[in-house]
Amino acid sequence: MMKHWIVESDVDNNKSYPQIVDAAKVLQQNEVVAFPTETVYGLGANAKSDCAVEKIFEAKGRPSDNPLIVHISNRDQLEGLVAEVPEDAASLIDAFWPGPLTIIFKNKKNVFSEKVTAGLPTVGIRMPDHPVALAIIEASGLPIAAPSANRSGKPSPTTAQHVIDDLEDRIAGVVDGGETGVGVESTVVDCTGPSPIILRPGGVTKEQLEEVVGKVEVDPSLKEGKGAPKSPGMKYTHYAPDAPVYLVDGTRADLQKLVDIKKEEGLRVGVLTTEEFVNDFQADVILSVGRREDLSTVAQNLYDTLRTFNRSNVDIIFSEMFPEEGVGLAIMNRLQKAAGYRVMKG
Repeated sequence: MMKHWIVESDVDNNKSYPQIVDAAKVLQQNEVVAFPTETVYGLGANAKSDCAVEKIFEAKGRPSDNPLIVHISNRDQLEGLVAEVPEDAASLIDAFWPGPLTIIFKNKKNVFSEKVTAGLPTVGIRMPDHPVALAIIEASGLPIAAPSANRSGKPSPTTAQHVIDDLEDRIAGVVDGGETGVGVESTVVDCTGPSPIILRPGGVTKEQLEEVVGKVEVDPSLKEGKGAPKSPGMKYTHYAPDAPVYLVDGTRADLQKLVDIKKEEGLRVGVLTTEEFVNDFQADVILSVGRREDLSTVAQNLYDTLRTFNRSNVDIIFSEMFPEEGVGLAIMNRLQKAAGYRVMKG
């Protein structure tokens, strides 16, 4: 039976906190435990153990060529895990750790399970900015591999209940630390080459990165999701609700025309929009994902909104699009994957 530990995220969680101690012991036994981070809930296991990491893939139904991100609780752990820390990586660590930034390093041989790296010579590592996550990792004494704690392809979890809905009886336990903050996963930046490259946009924006290290490229394969993934989120359809999602590149009137056409066909139609425009549409289900004037609210609510559509029994979902600036780049990356890159022109 899955354990459910409840921990207040605003208290001083340390290695003596009973729920933390218990969860850490379960991780030390090479079992899988979900826990909150500042981005989404992660599905954690001992990154050095083939047995433990395999349980992540089994629970999620995750493709084996999709690498995992390793979570640590302090910078000193890096020395034993990576071959080197390049200058750009060190600068980004100083600026954004702990926080929603994953950095790709050249890994040390024979440290991680090959299932973590998917056979690549590199590994993604981050230090989460969440007291519960940091306490669990520190108490376990292990580097923790932790993708999002959901069934592969489905919207990522931002509450413990989302984890339970997807993975009950598939994992050893979940640490319930309340709702997460950022809402979309960490930004992944490859620092193994001559200049940093964003492999996955996320909670730290391109603009913020460039303030620290200068010019930062965006991997062109992000748009197509083709090729062997060098980072989680680069391939496969992700974040998708049960009903098909279509992004609408046009006006609100264009979106409404599409709704009307599908309603005439007898379909139950959903619309994903923002607070500012929620009253501008006529559809079976209209959900606001946040405020267009503050895209951080859209990022925070995106996955919960996609999951809400599953409870509404819609047959098809039309979504507005967002400017690909700041956190909007991460929002559109997730929506494009949720839609399987389907875009309808107005």
